[in-house]
Amino acid sequence: MAMPTIIEPGTKGIKMNLTRRDFIKAAAAQSALMTAAVLFPGITFGDWQRMDDSATGFQWKKTPCRFCGTGCGLLVGVQGGRAVAVKGDPACSVNKGLCCVKGYHSIQALYGKDRIKTAQVRKDGKMVDVPISEALDLIADKMKETIGKHGKDSVAMYGSGQWTIPDGYAASKLFKGCIGTNNVEANARLCMASAVTGFMTSFGLDEPMGCYEDMDYADVFVTWGNNMAEMHPVLFSRMLANRKRKKDVQIIDFATRTTRTSQAADKSILFKPQTDLAVANAICYEIIRNGWVNENFVKKHVSFHRGKTNIGYGTEDHFKFKDKAQNISFEQWTEFLKDYTPEKVEKISGVPAKDIKYLASLYGDPDKKVTSFWCMGMNQHTRGTWINNLVYNIHLLTGKISTPGNSPFSLTGQPSACGTVREVGTLTHKLPHGVVMKEKARKMAAEIWNVPVSNIDPKPTYHTVEMFRALDRGDIKFMWIQVTNPMVTMPNLIRYREGSLKKDRFVVVSDVYPTPTTDIADVILPAAMWIEQEGMYGNSERRTQHFEQILNPPGEAMSDTWQLIEVAKRLGFEKQFPWTEENHIEMIWNEYSRFHDSPKHRMAPYNVLKKRSGVQWPFVNGKETKWRFHAKYDPAAKGEDFHFYGKPDNRAWIWQRPYEPPAESPDQEYNFWLNTGRVIEHWHTGSMTRRVPVLNGAVPSAYVEINPDDAANLGVVNGEMVKIISRRGSITMPASINGRGMPTKGQVFVPFFDEGYLINEVTLDAFCPISKQPDYKKCAVRLEKA
Repeated sequence: MAMPTIIEPGTKGIKMNLTRRDFIKAAAAQSALMTAAVLFPGITFGDWQRMDDSATGFQWKKTPCRFCGTGCGLLVGVQGGRAVAVKGDPACSVNKGLCCVKGYHSIQALYGKDRIKTAQVRKDGKMVDVPISEALDLIADKMKETIGKHGKDSVAMYGSGQWTIPDGYAASKLFKGCIGTNNVEANARLCMASAVTGFMTSFGLDEPMGCYEDMDYADVFVTWGNNMAEMHPVLFSRMLANRKRKKDVQIIDFATRTTRTSQAADKSILFKPQTDLAVANAICYEIIRNGWVNENFVKKHVSFHRGKTNIGYGTEDHFKFKDKAQNISFEQWTEFLKDYTPEKVEKISGVPAKDIKYLASLYGDPDKKVTSFWCMGMNQHTRGTWINNLVYNIHLLTGKISTPGNSPFSLTGQPSACGTVREVGTLTHKLPHGVVMKEKARKMAAEIWNVPVSNIDPKPTYHTVEMFRALDRGDIKFMWIQVTNPMVTMPNLIRYREGSLKKDRFVVVSDVYPTPTTDIADVILPAAMWIEQEGMYGNSERRTQHFEQILNPPGEAMSDTWQLIEVAKRLGFEKQFPWTEENHIEMIWNEYSRFHDSPKHRMAPYNVLKKRSGVQWPFVNGKETKWRFHAKYDPAAKGEDFHFYGKPDNRAWIWQRPYEPPAESPDQEYNFWLNTGRVIEHWHTGSMTRRVPVLNGAVPSAYVEINPDDAANLGVVNGEMVKIISRRGSITMPASINGRGMPTKGQVFVPFFDEGYLINEVTLDAFCPISKQPDYKKCAVRLEKA
């Protein structure tokens, strides 16, 4: 890997004696190079981490990293009004001073040459610069006009897991409380909705019961379809450190392709796409057959249920589905599992029966603490809710949950997918506490928001895929998009891009750089980056992280929160948005915290958040909660040990869920699986990381990974162009053979960070009928040598 460049000061009057020497390797992603952005001559990495303000001449300011859902703490060095250096925050328990390559270069994303600094409005077909006040006036006027002509549900807000908590709270209050529409969604629907419905159906409450500290206690780690070495490299480094420190720690990679995680694991087990459902059931079968069930735990703390089957895939407009739980007995579930013997499942999954039995033995060993990790592989799945349930089944069957080292853990990929989307409730059916369908939740929101309860509609409207279908159909006429790039990320992209460009649609985009999404905009608002504003994120382990405004935003750039407040006031909602620029973050936090004022979810006060590098909720009597649902650790739990208080029966639910095939599988015409994802150097659509010279230089463009045998059959060598064709579209891109990842025969993999290769023009917009999260991991394509 090429050595990184140092950050360019770029401002006259700043004199810095900086060098590129002494870049330090860290163990985050096997051999991935982890670097500090700026180093002085002749010092060690340890010296660099310990240097204070007087030694560097910088002011060091703490902030969470925004390029992941891990929540790593950073210290940003500031000089002359610019961010000039980065190091890990040793006071942050998440990363303990370590960063990944994106974290160490994060501040370079502030200074791209094409940063959006002024508002733009489309006039006579062309975008022209205007004062931001004029753009905000136009947005408010257009919203009033659209609502007047077409009703409140003709306007929509599409946000992000990169929204700060105040951003999402302001959006939800404005649209759901004041305007009265539930047309609020976020891109986290595309990445963690199945995790939410998995938690809700199994435990009745969202978000992990464990924490990152589980990695220090576990004896076994199983990564379910999760390339942690590249997607969560700092956490993966913590796993590697545990294995180095303790004897007999094992890492098992369970995946559909060979990755850097596979190479670092003690054992890699490959399965056919979608068949993780069958393997999870087979593990439970084997645990029962061998007498490894924690019978006391199951008897006291678990109940058994089944839902509907053959539930569809959501590929048609207006698709509706509602699951229905039925009680079953342990014996009925055991009978169901007889269809999932390891030998039968080997034929479905391609996983040898002996490997299934081996996995079961790890989970079933009463002397081993087991932590399971997953992310997009399980969540972006047409049965995403089901596979989440099935992995919980394994942990519940063995009682390996809610204690140090025993944890089923769904990771997130954005800095506040949990804090802003799941906790604030920026999905169509959600409120900051509860759901719109519940009268009690609506009454609480109405009281706190100072609006009539009748303003809050009890009926959800559109989840993300259906929202963009509604924009295409014309049911939605106005859409405001903040902190996300759906014209790269939406599956079946051609339909939704064409829909957004139809004649009577009006699209507002708030962003920091030009993207394919700003290309479709009628108004572009210049947005502040994360350290150019005050705010909070909420990470994967229920940790709320406050950050101060460190820098001034360029030009007329403005935080997304304040953009929303300015428009709200123009719409006549000054009473609901009385805050000033100086106090609005603290006032929003204090108001929002009222929604969670109970031992189950109490948030830390504003002054506590300001002092610490993150605080885990529930925060009760001055103490954080590391493990939920256990009376030893959780202030909301009653009794002597486990208490699953999220469900009405105070038990966790084991679900009977079968294997069902994906929406689309390879056939004679389209004979390959297509799988999409990320690489360590780039984040999501690359709109920021591609403007960091080091990261873009390392991986300047996307590619298609092809198995060497398939490449030979096609007559393709490394770097040659290959055409990928599906029923929805096609794209031509270079082949990668024997690169960092290797798909199995009959499968290809494409990272989606490169707007020059819009792979989502090829993907399918099928989704889990329960979570409504699309499946980006499985559709059928064919390959042609270009």
